[in-house]
Amino acid sequence: MAIPEPSFTLGIEEEYLLVDTETLDLAAAPDALMDACVSQLEKKVSPEFLQCQIEVGTGVCSTAAEAREDLAHLRRTIAGLAGEYGLAPLAVSTHPFADWHKQRFTDKERYRALEKDLAGVARRMLICGMHVHVGIEDDDLRIDLLNQFPYFLPHLLALSTSSPFWEGDETGLRSYRLTVFDNLPRTGIPPRFSSFAEYERSVRTIIDSNIIEDSTKIWWDLRPSARFPTLESRICDVSPRLNDTIAIAALTQCIFRMLYGLRSENMRWREYDRFLVEENRWRAQRYGLSEGMIDFGIGKLMPFDTLLEELLQLVMPHADILGCSDEVRSIENIMASGTSAERQLTVYHDALGEGADEQEALKEVVRALILEFNQDL
Repeated sequence: MAIPEPSFTLGIEEEYLLVDTETLDLAAAPDALMDACVSQLEKKVSPEFLQCQIEVGTGVCSTAAEAREDLAHLRRTIAGLAGEYGLAPLAVSTHPFADWHKQRFTDKERYRALEKDLAGVARRMLICGMHVHVGIEDDDLRIDLLNQFPYFLPHLLALSTSSPFWEGDETGLRSYRLTVFDNLPRTGIPPRFSSFAEYERSVRTIIDSNIIEDSTKIWWDLRPSARFPTLESRICDVSPRLNDTIAIAALTQCIFRMLYGLRSENMRWREYDRFLVEENRWRAQRYGLSEGMIDFGIGKLMPFDTLLEELLQLVMPHADILGCSDEVRSIENIMASGTSAERQLTVYHDALGEGADEQEALKEVVRALILEFNQDL
């Protein structure tokens, strides 16, 4: 029996950091601010693990353009309401100089349980991510695509990197966020499953052992959503610029449709060993776009722009069908202007070159991030 074509609907979740507009350091969200956000955005906004964080999520969107409109509204609303309290949101995966020791947890049962379970690992979680849900309604198809998609996860990470600093240090990595996140259990490239039934049995073993209460505490780079009939890509850093977020989300959507298209023609993407995919994941984490990744088909290290051009050729027919050709092509703007990590480093070193000390140079990075949050709205 043929599997009906998935809807390939799109949903985007982003986590933001809140900073004091004078000190540019992190600041806790006042209860009144969260109340105002919920009043205007309802279920599309929620507190996060730390009091200096806030999470938003779009509705179920048919197109990338619809997702852009929804997310732009969320960003505008958060920025406007935060400004009334002398705060500004940052769409970035790590704050350039904040101290994680000084942050306070949101007083919510789920977060209290996480702190108790994960101990010191949880206390370092001063990081934010961007998650993309793509509608894949059939259970076994979700697992089939879950097995094939990891090849592309490093590509998405490389395009999104926005966390080169940690506690005032220039880390040398473009995505330091993953260095922190990978300390959690049940993270990284997902394992391979032969069917949805096998996936459910594996998850049920952990749940029945009273280790986790549900699969929302499985934090792989790609996972079947516990709440929706979607596959959820979780590998990306948050992008300060809205247009970059939408470009990466549209590319994610199109890769899934490309893989489904292969299946409908009795073909599939080759499933490479997790060891090899993790090597490219590390290269994306360490270098972003600058040093290339392995092309497993030819067994050579290739420039990222070459790999991206090949990928765009594969997905553009599907972008045309999904109505997101312009959004996918705007991936080329990321290549031209660099990722957020690269721009942050440029701002930092330019400020140092003009005589600023390290702390003031880091503050210049935060100022630039505030501007970029509002850039495409």
